[in-house]
Amino acid sequence: MASGVPPETPADTPSGASAGGSAAPSPVPSSDAHERERRHAQRAEGWSIVWMLVALLVWGWFAFLMLADYGPEYDGRPVCRGPLVGPLSEGRRCEDAWRAWPALLGVLALATLTTVTAAATTVYAKVLTRLAHRDRPSVPLSEGPGAPSRG
Repeated sequence: MASGVPPETPADTPSGASAGGSAAPSPVPSSDAHERERRHAQRAEGWSIVWMLVALLVWGWFAFLMLADYGPEYDGRPVCRGPLVGPLSEGRRCEDAWRAWPALLGVLALATLTTVTAAATTVYAKVLTRLAHRDRPSVPLSEGPGAPSRG
């Protein structure tokens, strides 16, 4: 070398990039990258739990609206029956905006949307968790303890 600077070796360049500038992916991520992937997977798992709880709350709200009796009480019991419990209660006393079918279908749609979101987030979190653990060194079955000996 005329300049007196030694050529770069793959160990000197970041991420194993050669002196030509092309970066080859390293087969094993650094511990910092592995830790970042693990934290991202844990964060996604936390969000999946939050979405599951939200979905459960919305489904509980929907079940309450469909099953619970409501309205003014007569002899200690509400006069109006829930839409799935008994016959529809007719009359002005039993008119409730949340018990009307358009509102009930809206709550059902919200419950379905949160359930699908919870399921998708859970699958995403599981995939991230598996990807975070994909590069751990493993011992082939033929060389592990209890493997049949050759020879």
